[in-house]
Amino acid sequence: MKKPFSLGQASRRWWLLLAALLVASVATYVRRASPPPAEPARLSGKTMGTTWSVLLDGPREATVLEATRRDVEAVLASVNASMSTYDPTSELSRFNARELTTPLEVSAPLAQVLRDAQAVSVASGGAFDVTVGPLVEAWGFGARGRPKRVPSDDEVAALLESVGAHRLSVDGGLVAKAHPKLQVDLSAIAKGYAVDQVSAALLARGERNHLVDIGGELTARGVNALGEPFRVGVEAPDPQQRRVLHTIALTDRSIASSGNYRNFYEVGGRRYAHTIDPSTGRPVQHPLVAVSVLDQRCAIADAWATALMAAGPQRAWALVERHRLDAMLLVERPDGGIEERSTAGFEAALLRGR
Repeated sequence: MKKPFSLGQASRRWWLLLAALLVASVATYVRRASPPPAEPARLSGKTMGTTWSVLLDGPREATVLEATRRDVEAVLASVNASMSTYDPTSELSRFNARELTTPLEVSAPLAQVLRDAQAVSVASGGAFDVTVGPLVEAWGFGARGRPKRVPSDDEVAALLESVGAHRLSVDGGLVAKAHPKLQVDLSAIAKGYAVDQVSAALLARGERNHLVDIGGELTARGVNALGEPFRVGVEAPDPQQRRVLHTIALTDRSIASSGNYRNFYEVGGRRYAHTIDPSTGRPVQHPLVAVSVLDQRCAIADAWATALMAAGPQRAWALVERHRLDAMLLVERPDGGIEERSTAGFEAALLRGR
């Protein structure tokens, strides 16, 4: 699973390159004989340990942009106050600190995200699990950073006693732990949910055409300033440099990704990546290096991207086919090359040669 959801940590997402958002548009403008349209409005800021940005389909007056910024930041503050594990006063932190197994009524947004998380957990056969936060910390991918030594078998086994999505129940707005020490970490779905909520707020303002990004999770609604789908770059899984592997045409859809090619460390010649296999309590050891998923909802794409990374290449592809996901898997070959495997739906969104 991914790093804990935070305001203080740098984003663990390296999979989507957002520089392509404006570069592609500028290149298109240059190719056109007619004068380029006015520069589209863009807002940006920091949230949840990463950055956020909103791209609109044209210029806006300063007063409109300031009101839009306030609405976006209000949404982000609300999500963080509900779902952050780094804010001890957040709703989720209070639930985690409550060492009781009796049900607790939570807010509608938190209950919705927990229901979505549990649905993906069941559908993925447990590959997605929002209770693995203690294991993420133990292996050095949380707030405390790299451990002096890797956890022992006994330490991992002890942590697994309070880990498991089956130990978390969500019934409407009531949430309960089957183990008092169970902890919930929504880092692998909350950013996607926040993207969805920002997009909804923009639609409520009448902004039908926009692109929202939070830490590499994106939702596009409508079209860009040229009346075309928004373009986003997909990064190649190269730990040495940043470069675009593919460009995606995105409209009325979301994209989320996960990868293991940057966030890892080595001890004794063995590599430990940040994605944790919930079934073993250990970092995954397979050649699947990156995943990208398209969905109508960014929260769902976000969760499935993590689930597929945890599952590994064979099981992940079986899940993609079974649930008819639109996804791309990048698998490292024995010779160090990368094999691409994409569904027809994902291929249709790629702008190959364009």
